[in-house]
Amino acid sequence: MEPYARLERADEVSAGGLILDLSGPTPCAALIARQDRRGRLIWSLPKGHIEAGETAEIAALREVHEETGIRGRILAPLGTINFWFVADQRRIHKTVHHFLLQAIGGELSDADVEVDQVAWVPLAAVGATLSYGDERRLISQVAELLRAEAAVSAPGLSRESDPE
Repeated sequence: MEPYARLERADEVSAGGLILDLSGPTPCAALIARQDRRGRLIWSLPKGHIEAGETAEIAALREVHEETGIRGRILAPLGTINFWFVADQRRIHKTVHHFLLQAIGGELSDADVEVDQVAWVPLAAVGATLSYGDERRLISQVAELLRAEAAVSAPGLSRESDPE
């Protein structure tokens, strides 16, 4: 018999993302850390539950701000992670929608009660810092997404817009 067969099943949906400070010479990401049951710091992307009436995008912006103190704008979808865990005598299937965000204001803060630490981490070190493999896999596409964003937002004249 499956060990969790008698547990009630629940679905939860959250949103969050990787928020980048692109204003300096080295892009950095705001990561959060929580202590696990053994007292170890677990570094992850900020995320949280989608509230009634929110889209995943709005929830991601809100949660990132609440957990890091940083306000952002969404650049692109980063991906979705699905996983299972057991809590409160329930077997929970969690879906987390992640977005790539650019910092537009705020100050880095660990004031949120759910966060033990928050830090700016150089983008090149984010993969090595994150504790969860599924989040590390999402990071692998960031460079390409940033190149695509730069190409879209870069000023330039096309043949059609050439004034001559």
